Amino acid sequence: MSHYKKHVFFCINQRDNNAECCAQCGASELQAYAKQKIKNLKKNGPGKIRINRAGCLDRCDEGPVMVIYPEGIWYRYVDQQDIDEIIDSHLLHDRHVERLKI
Repeated sequence: MSHYKKHVFFCINQRDNNAECCAQCGASELQAYAKQKIKNLKKNGPGKIRINRAGCLDRCDEGPVMVIYPEGIWYRYVDQQDIDEIIDSHLLHDRHVERLKI
């Protein structure tokens, strides 16, 4: 059994030479938003949901990206509304958000 029911990794990598990357698309701010929202919902902690920052997840051309384990589902997102939809649908109700999957 996993320590967390769901473990979410947000790529927040900043590439050198201003190359396209998740960090340029607000990934750090949206990761912080997701983490706080899960905390406010009291869904964080062991046996629940963990929101983490990650270095490069090597999908920069599809970014910003996140991956949710244990399923290994990858999402591309743009704004808080996308994050809200992923949290409500996938993290809270185990329904994948098909329009954002990569």
